[in-house]
Amino acid sequence: MEIPLQPAPLGAEVASAPDLSHVEIFELARAREASLSRLLIAYVTSGLIFMLLPGTFLGVWNLIQISGRESVASISPAWLQAHGHAQVFGWVGSFILGIGFYSVPKLTGSARGVFAAAWACWAMWTIGVALRWIANIEAWHWRLLLPVSAAVELAAFGLFFGVVSGHRPQSAGRTGLDPWVWVVIGASVGLGLLLVTNLAGCLGLALHGRGPEFAHRFDQRYLALMGWGFLVPFVWGFSAKWMPVFLGLAPPYPRWLLAGVAANFAGVFLTFAGWGEDATWLFAAGTVLAIVALRMFEPSRREPKTRGVHSTFPFFIRGAYGWLAAAALLGVIAARWDTSGGIWGASRHALTVGFISTMVLSVGPRVLPAFAAMRLLWSTRLMFLALALLTTGCALRVSCEVLAYQGYAGWAWSALPVSAILELAGLTAFALNIFGTFLFEPSHVQKQALMVEVPLSSSDRR
Repeated sequence: MEIPLQPAPLGAEVASAPDLSHVEIFELARAREASLSRLLIAYVTSGLIFMLLPGTFLGVWNLIQISGRESVASISPAWLQAHGHAQVFGWVGSFILGIGFYSVPKLTGSARGVFAAAWACWAMWTIGVALRWIANIEAWHWRLLLPVSAAVELAAFGLFFGVVSGHRPQSAGRTGLDPWVWVVIGASVGLGLLLVTNLAGCLGLALHGRGPEFAHRFDQRYLALMGWGFLVPFVWGFSAKWMPVFLGLAPPYPRWLLAGVAANFAGVFLTFAGWGEDATWLFAAGTVLAIVALRMFEPSRREPKTRGVHSTFPFFIRGAYGWLAAAALLGVIAARWDTSGGIWGASRHALTVGFISTMVLSVGPRVLPAFAAMRLLWSTRLMFLALALLTTGCALRVSCEVLAYQGYAGWAWSALPVSAILELAGLTAFALNIFGTFLFEPSHVQKQALMVEVPLSSSDRR
């Protein structure tokens, strides 16, 4: 499932119509790129809407209520789970599916069928996430909506995986897949297992549950699979693909990276087996292996590619991996000494916001404008503002969550809403920047030459 940084070649379509002129071939390439940009914009737009309203805004409201009452028990677990589902599946999941389908022109087969499948997947995924949010928040016919939403999400992923797994390398003479692709495949397997687990949990609630929320023990295992079996490996895989170019790093160590992914999945297995404390050590080991494998904190060998983005781009990327290390360390500490859920919460927040969200807010402005019909980022200053606000809010949230929940400092309860508002402001700035890019920046598809594979006749070859 390779994701290109330039429009994909049209060899299969050109081969099916060998009488096309070069002008017609170029027009076909531009038309396809325009169709791809519309598809990607749809996925990104729905993802941003889920991120802002059902996700972040609900998360801020939950935290304000928790801080005012100084107790996490004051908020319905269903609301907390609705927030997390909208962020992970609605936001990050939509981005992953949209960017994944961007590589569809490299697949063999009918382009029309591929685009129809991509749009069907978008509709199914969006409906599934929306139904889950309604079931958790409104508790309206939740015994029906929960399993239906989970089944629709799983079916959408099955459609996506069936289309994208048909990828064939375009480069002549290449055998096998690059190591980063194996990491992404592992993360895709993690996503599939997560969706199956989600469906099983929703069916269990529909049959035996008293409310539309997972039980605490099941939810903790589910969150471990979500974070360490799905989100983290996805970021590692694309870091291995893009960071040597973006940050000018030396090539990663493939075996170490694969070992890190294996440690993660072993940790998830131990978590489901009931050995959560031992699992935290495996997550920490996998984190160390991945950071070393990606050479994330080594000096850049070449000048980082910051053209079109803010010059602090490399700093925030490395900062995100610092948050990952903090999340793993806090997980080890929480397994031994957490008495109130505060350290666990801080670890999870460092992972999801400090690592995942910072990576999205850093890499998104770098790749999404180029994918969306070769646009330029609307505002590099807004990119920096978004990252600065998010990082400041996350630092305040992680530190104060430990201090408040563990009873170390009463004033920390008052700081938690401030952290949430800072993060909301950062994510809003990111969304405005991406929307501004789509609305106000011109597309360069019609102006730039595209790379197109043109099959040569035997006379041309001579």
